[in-house]
Amino acid sequence: MERIRVLIAGSGPAGYTAAIYAARANQAPVVYAGMELGGQLTTTTVVENFPGFPEGIDGTVLVDNMRRQAERVGAQIRTGTITSCDLSSRPFKVTIDGSVTVEADSLIIATGASAKYLGIPGEQEFRGSGVSACATCDGFFYRKQDVAVIGGGDTACEEAVYLAGMCRKVYMIVRRDQMRASKAMQDKVASKDNIEVLWNSLPKEVEGDLKGVNGIKIEDKLSGETRTVPVSGVFLAVGHHPNSEVFAPWVKTDKDGYIVTEPDSPKTNIAGVFAAGDVMDVHYKQAITAAASGCRAAIEADRFLQGQ
Repeated sequence: MERIRVLIAGSGPAGYTAAIYAARANQAPVVYAGMELGGQLTTTTVVENFPGFPEGIDGTVLVDNMRRQAERVGAQIRTGTITSCDLSSRPFKVTIDGSVTVEADSLIIATGASAKYLGIPGEQEFRGSGVSACATCDGFFYRKQDVAVIGGGDTACEEAVYLAGMCRKVYMIVRRDQMRASKAMQDKVASKDNIEVLWNSLPKEVEGDLKGVNGIKIEDKLSGETRTVPVSGVFLAVGHHPNSEVFAPWVKTDKDGYIVTEPDSPKTNIAGVFAAGDVMDVHYKQAITAAASGCRAAIEADRFLQGQ
């Protein structure tokens, strides 16, 4: 059975950065890329908030650069998804695609989190060309335009307030007659003149053409009537799902499935197992913070192995 010094699960900014640092520390890391090669970054067209690219960079190109850099310094990048594992003792046993099992002296979990989608028509068709799950990532492209935010929680309010600072009009589409968000966040929404809340509204379809999104069809829950709100961007703020299920029987997670780490550390409750990126990040979910946490995880993995 193959034995790996540092096994990294996930191929987004966290996983590739961890691979770069672990390879430079001569720990011969192996990355299993997972089902979504490159992670959520590949669903973004132009990334303008990653340092070092004054003109912006295509998300797929950015993550491919990370992959090539990791390979250049000695990391192995493999296709395959971790489908089961046994973290009860070291070396850890990890099964890939239900068939191949390897052993690992340390494990970095960087499997990310997937944005929740509604499953309405047009949502996937216009993903990346008008439909986004990250206002901080993509809001810049909708300056002085009208947009919609779907959701009624704290995240939706944060997205709406952020977008209100650059967009002409922000419609918040809320299913009920009240929000789930905290009063503080609701007050921030109410303080913005260019945010309009559409209560008791169900999103039914994202509409658009070859140029991208041009509207969202909503249904009034009370009257049953439908209408189209003209917008050029639709931001989903209905939550994220951390991809932690395979590891959850072993590592500690919170009520939403995010992996819990020690304060200001990538260390999990299992010695030799570390978490990085969106799978443990409840708050930020940015490429740059994911990359930084991948760096931290690799440094801690190296220190752990050096101490054995």
